[in-house]
Amino acid sequence: MIKEAMLWRSLEGGKVDCFLCAHRCQVAAGKFGVCGVRENREGKLVTRVYGEVIAAHIDPIEKKPLYHFLPGTTSFSIATIGCNFRCPFCQNWQISQAGKKDKGFGGGQPLSPEEIVWAARTRGCRSISYTYTEPTIFFEYAYDTSKLAREAGLANVFVTNGYMTAEALRLIQPYLDAANVDLKAFQEETYKKVCGARLGPVLDSIRLMRELGIWVEVTTLVVPGMNDGNEELAAIARFIASVSPEIPWHISRFHPDYKYTQTPATPIERLRKAAALAREAGLKFIYIGNVWGESEVTICPQCGKDLIRRSGFSVEENKIKGGKCSSCGSPIAGVF
Repeated sequence: MIKEAMLWRSLEGGKVDCFLCAHRCQVAAGKFGVCGVRENREGKLVTRVYGEVIAAHIDPIEKKPLYHFLPGTTSFSIATIGCNFRCPFCQNWQISQAGKKDKGFGGGQPLSPEEIVWAARTRGCRSISYTYTEPTIFFEYAYDTSKLAREAGLANVFVTNGYMTAEALRLIQPYLDAANVDLKAFQEETYKKVCGARLGPVLDSIRLMRELGIWVEVTTLVVPGMNDGNEELAAIARFIASVSPEIPWHISRFHPDYKYTQTPATPIERLRKAAALAREAGLKFIYIGNVWGESEVTICPQCGKDLIRRSGFSVEENKIKGGKCSSCGSPIAGVF
């Protein structure tokens, strides 16, 4: 469905200025932005994916991954095609790297915001997650859905690369409850070469989300030879701690995919070293992901008692009561 976009302005010569994401594309008539789904049609910016889902599933909230946001609940998860990054190790590349600019690509099945909310409620979900690809690029769809979700008592979650503008983030903030931000590296050159983007806007988004009261967790996929050096991992940990030591950090194992099929899976010891560096930086909640049975327990930072035990994406035990440790009564950061 074609719908007029949000967050744009007209320029001379029929161009438009899109300020939805940090690429801030100036799009000529008949052309698309980097995302491949926002098009300049005769001097008006439109979104070409409104109401068209390419994926819709019921997931455990732990799969996002969010470990401190409504643990043990399910989230109705949706995506459209398209992305504003070009990561060569993307696990969802078949849909993220497709766009309406690609001739012949249909782009999904119709599903209205009202139908999404109805589906989430009737299936017992506590939230709606905008995920799998990059939710920023289907902002209008997510925005309208999130407003209806809030009215229906459902929470809203972004699983994002964090490359939205402050304008976009402030606009959706009244309806956005939580986000997992993928912090892919801590070097500007890596972001430029690997993602086709910049590091700074991602860091700005993490800071602003925290300031705006959106619950934030951060994920880093540790890719051998790209971002797995001790200095870089320690720098990521220190940055997160500087925003808040209570932000959970998910240190995720890389597996070969898409264009990175020759790169080996991340050694487990490398992930454990990253976790040790995170503890040194003062982070309170550190999780190793994509490794079955590894560091899935939420531990009270005060008394050291195990509070939430997980097996894969399932919560086996939750001892957090009223947002506090059931043993010592210390507050545990998150939404429980």
